[in-house]
Amino acid sequence: MTENDIKSEYQRISDKIAYDDFLKRIEEMKKDYADVSFMDELDIARMIVGEYIDEKNVPITKDDELRKIKDLETGLQDISIVGRITRISNVKSFTTKKGKEGKVANLLISDDTGEIRAVLWTENIKLLKKINEGDIVKINGVEIKDGYRSEEAHLQNRSTIEKLEDSDSDNFPEYEEKITKIESIKGEMQVNVIARVVRISRIRSYNSNGKEGKFITLDLKDDTGSISLTLWNKDVEIVDELKLKEGDSVKILGAQSRVRNDEVNLTHSWIGRIIKDKFDVPEHKEEIIKIGDAHEMKNVTMLGVVSKVQDPITFERSDGSPGAVKSIVISDDTGSIKITLWNDDTKLEINKGDIIKITGGNIEFDDYAETGYRVNTGWSSKIAINPEEDVGLKKILEEHKKELEPIKIDDLHKIEDEGEEIDIFGRIMELYDANEFQRADGTVGIVRSVKIADDTGTVRASLWDEKAELGLNRGDLVKIENAKTRFRNDTVELSIGKTVRVIKMKEDEAQNLPSIDKLEENMYKPVKIGDLKNIKSEKDETSIIGRVINLYDVNEFQRTNGTMGMVRSVEIADGTGAVRASFWDEKAEMGLNRGDAIWIKNAMPRFRNDSVELSVGRATIVIKPKSEDIEKIPSLEEIEDSIYKTRKIEELEETDKNVKVSGKIIEAYGDRILYEMCPNCNKRVEYVDDAFICDFCGEEIEKPNYLMILPCVIEDDTGTVRTTFFRKLAEELIGMTTEEANEVIAKTADEGSLAEKVEDLIGSDITVIADANFDEYNEEVRLIAKKIAKVEL
Repeated sequence: MTENDIKSEYQRISDKIAYDDFLKRIEEMKKDYADVSFMDELDIARMIVGEYIDEKNVPITKDDELRKIKDLETGLQDISIVGRITRISNVKSFTTKKGKEGKVANLLISDDTGEIRAVLWTENIKLLKKINEGDIVKINGVEIKDGYRSEEAHLQNRSTIEKLEDSDSDNFPEYEEKITKIESIKGEMQVNVIARVVRISRIRSYNSNGKEGKFITLDLKDDTGSISLTLWNKDVEIVDELKLKEGDSVKILGAQSRVRNDEVNLTHSWIGRIIKDKFDVPEHKEEIIKIGDAHEMKNVTMLGVVSKVQDPITFERSDGSPGAVKSIVISDDTGSIKITLWNDDTKLEINKGDIIKITGGNIEFDDYAETGYRVNTGWSSKIAINPEEDVGLKKILEEHKKELEPIKIDDLHKIEDEGEEIDIFGRIMELYDANEFQRADGTVGIVRSVKIADDTGTVRASLWDEKAELGLNRGDLVKIENAKTRFRNDTVELSIGKTVRVIKMKEDEAQNLPSIDKLEENMYKPVKIGDLKNIKSEKDETSIIGRVINLYDVNEFQRTNGTMGMVRSVEIADGTGAVRASFWDEKAEMGLNRGDAIWIKNAMPRFRNDSVELSVGRATIVIKPKSEDIEKIPSLEEIEDSIYKTRKIEELEETDKNVKVSGKIIEAYGDRILYEMCPNCNKRVEYVDDAFICDFCGEEIEKPNYLMILPCVIEDDTGTVRTTFFRKLAEELIGMTTEEANEVIAKTADEGSLAEKVEDLIGSDITVIADANFDEYNEEVRLIAKKIAKVEL
């Protein structure tokens, strides 16, 4: 190609466009066709000329020089060739980088001297309608170019194809369209096949040396056997262009056979053709295997409703490339079976309740599967989600879907066994901070607690490892699948690990579930403290609003796993009664003061000495009530007046709580007021063989903690009652801290060295707030002091 060739083409339209503009158009179109290697500047120039000149495809044999195939050389233009068509490819589409669409097809032409590939472009495609394999044709106006394999004859816009009579065939090879039966196909053959399409796989992708590609497989069957045909990359589009579907009969021309994994299969070649028509091949009847009949077998078809879906698991192959695997379980009226999906198939949008058709799976023995078998899918398998065709089982499966609906949270409490897999649907009500922990194997894990609610109740769930890092927010609508039940303090909780699915739903999928505000109003609706006595079970989470009337010291302790914990007792009251609450760990360090109004949401009730107490842990929310709720709570003075009932000593009963007793201290016991306590379990320790031993922990204690206990007898005009003061109250009464008392005793080496100081209390007038209990050993009612209202020494 020379500059003169370009100018020659321009002369045909010189009266329509300036030469500089013509050259500019060529440069612009070169960018459009940059990815089409066989388009050169002259081809593009001719395309531009064609836009201005409406030429008809009329034979120009008179001017074209006829050449034998062996004499064709790259660079020859406007020549003619005559030969027999031995192959016609399917038409393929392409798109330039600028989005311009085109078509291309190939012919193989043979004469008595050789064979050449002829390339037809978009404007030539219509010429294919009048030719077939075996025809003798004359192609006019072609240009010879250097192709991928050898020289190629490229048709131009004005090229024509003439069909010649068979009488002119003396010098051309014979054409024989031999059809090979599938059972006769071996490796490394080029064959023609007539068969029925029994399965069309989905389009799959691959990566070869960093280059992305795609392929699709057709499973073919004739009266002798079956075989698969693979179409690669652009050839994948042939399926859509021919509107191929399962059940169609086809003729495959020029397919190449290969052996892979000891199985023979076919590949659609660059010059091959697929023809869809009504060919004489047996009809195919699909056989669907019932799940209950599963045993080791290959290439089976199964239909079932998805009863379980697990999230994909990623891994690294031996070559360093990434892979993925995912398991689902399908069920029919005869049983259930696990399906293993790989790589791209793990991205399929498969949900519980979908009806799935697996075609081309292999049933394998699996020690870890509940039924002993699994269906393994591969690159040639087909997975249809909610298929439209009625295969007889769909009605049965639709009925089975009804059994897969999530259960209500309130029904969780009816479950008796740990490890059951369940589904729930609800809202995230609370999320707590994630915590790291170390497993026995030394690896670090993460766990995060959440609280989920529906219109029937709430449940606590633990999210483990990658599930703990999900981007969940308060109020999110979620569906939890395959969560496992576990019991904690006789309450059902859920464990959400690797095989559990957490699906964030949209608000239009709420299924009449109330808003988070409405759920919170119902879930955290406070009860009167006086009504806590009606609680029947420690599973009944409860909420209260009241004022702090007493706070006790924070106590540290060591758990059985060696970690340290904290607990603090807080007494809360409203106008109806008072309740003791145990604040654990970080809740124990809350900055509370006497008289503070607090709202405790979802505390766990605990029964102690026939009384209800509350446990305030990580999952419990403690906030300041709204101003309108605070206004409804009596003042601290009003509460104390209402709950601290004045009693004469003779009126005391063993069930009395928060009674106010006034009298004179007539006895005070100071022979021993400090007791050694285990710093781990807070139980008393004994001094044995020069060491402190904790019977509860079973360990020697190097340095015990000390507890101050001060027993007294109080008398009024009706009688006497033994009253015991612990910790801060004992310190307040004696006017000395535990540390100071311990120093005195240590210096004197006499446990009774403070007896005189204690005896100084005798004769003092005192008013105490206390709880009564019954001392079975002495068969009398005694008091445990909770607060010293007044003391006059």
